[in-house]
Amino acid sequence: MRLWRVEAGRVRALGREEGAWWPDAQLAGESGHSLLLPDGRSAWLEPVPGFSGTWLQLGPDQTDEATRARRARAAAEVIGGALAGDRESAQITQELMTRYEEINLLYAISDILGRTVNLEEAARVIAREVAVVVGARRASIMVHDEKARLLRVVATWGVDPGRLSPVPVDDPRSVAARAFREQVTLGSGDVEPRQSGPEGSRSYRGRAFLSVPIIYGGPNGEPRPVGVINLTDRLGEDAFSAGSRKLIAAIATQIGAAIENARLVGEERKRERLNTELATAHDLQLALLPPAALIAKAGDVGVRFESADAVGGDFYDVIPRGRASVGVMLGDVSGHGLSAALLMTHALSAATILSHVTSTPEEALRRLLEQIGDELERAEMSMSLFFGVVNTERRTLRYANAGHPHAFLIPAEGGAARRLGATAPPLGLAAADTIVGADVTWRSGKDLLCLFTDGIPDARNAAGEAFGERRLLETAVRGRAQPAQVTVDAVFTQLNEFTSIVQDDRTLLLLRR
Repeated sequence: MRLWRVEAGRVRALGREEGAWWPDAQLAGESGHSLLLPDGRSAWLEPVPGFSGTWLQLGPDQTDEATRARRARAAAEVIGGALAGDRESAQITQELMTRYEEINLLYAISDILGRTVNLEEAARVIAREVAVVVGARRASIMVHDEKARLLRVVATWGVDPGRLSPVPVDDPRSVAARAFREQVTLGSGDVEPRQSGPEGSRSYRGRAFLSVPIIYGGPNGEPRPVGVINLTDRLGEDAFSAGSRKLIAAIATQIGAAIENARLVGEERKRERLNTELATAHDLQLALLPPAALIAKAGDVGVRFESADAVGGDFYDVIPRGRASVGVMLGDVSGHGLSAALLMTHALSAATILSHVTSTPEEALRRLLEQIGDELERAEMSMSLFFGVVNTERRTLRYANAGHPHAFLIPAEGGAARRLGATAPPLGLAAADTIVGADVTWRSGKDLLCLFTDGIPDARNAAGEAFGERRLLETAVRGRAQPAQVTVDAVFTQLNEFTSIVQDDRTLLLLRR
């Protein structure tokens, strides 16, 4: 017996021996027939069932033609079954190799994602590995930018990333955007021809493409899309198989967790940078406040400042102005946090300088408004500010109060606290020419100037009750004969017993001179 194979018009013997005879190409057909050999004897050629172009030669021998034909048909059936088994084994082997490559890819991606938090670096490797395994010429991974509502390319394979623009998630022509929105896998058989491919309007080398949404399950079990994997231009067969779809969907699940982790790491790093910046700003803010040695030269001064955030909008200063005079200011920028602190820093620096080069408090506030007015307007903020100058020789307190509601004079010898009312609107709410000053009598060494910000009276306890001015002033009046810092500490002790939550910046300053 001998097997012959007809391929592209040529005939070859399977496993033929050297010098074996090659029949001509007339073997094509569906039924057996007798063949005359060069030596004059005859043989029988029988097609092998199930394998077009493969023929079994039986003979030459001494049997008659009918016997050879019967034997050839029986042998062809056996050989066809053997070849079919071999083909099936080869297919199974190929399938196992494919599964091995897929499993190996999943393990490799798990290892890649486990070794790095750099999403772009990991995505580049993943795009390449996925494209190779599923036979795609080009691949891209896109991540959702929630703020901009865009799908941004973070990695590509086989295509210049500079050619791929971000895709709006609402783009009706983008397959990638639709896969993201609908959270379904879309391929060349799932969309209408008019709809563009996952990478825009560029032309494809083939019709095969695949867009798979990257889904993050989340700790609460509610899945949400975080990106898309795009594959185009498949090598070989111009379509991605169902197995490829399942594989990419499994990979997308792994990448989804990595994208979420990378986002959380990025947010944590931003928070760390912000905390570092806030800590630096806090240190700068404290450095701008007057040192204890300078405060001690101004007389009996007690002061305490607490910010609701790392930095705040409250500020104060004590400015010695010669032997008989001392200036004191306390301000509160609307709001709190970094923006208020930046304004506070500018205002305190400018006000301290102006307090030395102006003759009256109202002049200092007018010139301060000229310097920071535009900044207040841009930030849509305002600032309440009290600036007073105690002159012990003249026995006066000259002050300008730009909308600061918490300024009081506490007389040494009995009597209630006297409010030092506003002489102008808060800075940023009116023109500089509206700022005027006022005078009150000052008894040196006896009277007490009490300034505080609204973070103290507005503080609320668990029942929603406000601490109020009354509690503070009662404590200050009772302690009017004590050192100023003792009274300040007593107020904060009472405040902390009232509520443990710091809802706004808190500053209290007492001055006796």
